Amino acid sequence: MDKQAFRKMVRRVKPDTASSFLIIQKLLQNAKFRSAATVLMYYSLPDEPFTHDIINSLEGKTVLLPRVVDAENMEIRQYTGSSDMQLGAFGILEPTGPVVSDYAAIDVAVVPGIAFDRQCHRMGRGRGYYDRFLAPVPSIHKIGICFPERLFDAIPFCPHDVVMDEVVTL
Repeated sequence: MDKQAFRKMVRRVKPDTASSFLIIQKLLQNAKFRSAATVLMYYSLPDEPFTHDIINSLEGKTVLLPRVVDAENMEIRQYTGSSDMQLGAFGILEPTGPVVSDYAAIDVAVVPGIAFDRQCHRMGRGRGYYDRFLAPVPSIHKIGICFPERLFDAIPFCPHDVVMDEVVTL
C-alpha cells in the first residue's frame, strides 16, 4: 500500500482520545524528555494526543513550538504563554514568541504523526515540514507520540523520511 492510501486508511481509524492523558504521563516519565533543557513540542490537533496542557506546565524547560511560514517551511519560536498564540496555517494555534535559530540547542523534539511503526518510522500529514526541519539536525532526540491505534507493525516510508529515536504510546 502506498503512503496516500495508507494515510486514508489510518484516518478512518478513530483513536480512543481518552488515553491521551496516559500517553502524556508516559512522555513526562521518559528519561530523555525529563533531562531535556530545551524541548520542541507541537500544539495538537483533535486526532493527536492532547499536548496543550503539558506545554503550559513545563516549568524549568525552554519550550519551543513550530510555526508554518510557507508551503514548505516552518520556523521554530519560543513559547511565551498561551496568550501569545494565534491561529495559523491549517487551523493550528501557533506561537508569536521570538524566532529560534540555534537548532543544536534543542535536546528533544516531540513530533506528531498520523501513524508510527515499531521501527520508529513516522507518517506525517504529507507536507514534509518535520522531515525537512529534522534532517539537518540529527543531534535532536526525536520522540513520536501516538495513540495505540496509530502504532503499526510497519508503515510505508521513503528514504528521505526522518526516523524517530523512539515512539511513546500505551
